[in-house]
Amino acid sequence: MERTKLTRRVLLAALLAAAAPALAQEGDPANGEKIFRRCAVCHTVKPDAPSGVGPTLYGVVGRTTGTVEGFAYSDALVAAGEAGHVWTPEEIALFIENPKQVMPGTKMIFAGLKKPEERADVVAYLESVGGGG
Repeated sequence: MERTKLTRRVLLAALLAAAAPALAQEGDPANGEKIFRRCAVCHTVKPDAPSGVGPTLYGVVGRTTGTVEGFAYSDALVAAGEAGHVWTPEEIALFIENPKQVMPGTKMIFAGLKKPEERADVVAYLESVGGGG
């Protein structure tokens, strides 16, 4: 079991390194808000709003994974949080590219945003609406 955690961490580090060039660009929060409409089917970014199909993403930047009170996370996201995973801008960008690959076992059914500029824009938007956890 410990070997599996180590393997996942090494894989995650490699994926982050590969994603770094995509994150070097500044995102556009206004465009990110438009792109986020796809996410708003399941998520909200309003302060004190209850979670929906997905957890609220208000304050997600800097938040420990799997910790929104009252939301029934997958075991994979709970375990990641218990292991110390935090949603940094880089982690969010990586996750929203391909959620099921980055966090196997997630309940999130979103296929992902393939364009680096769209991911950067969504991350910039999330930071603008409550970034800082």
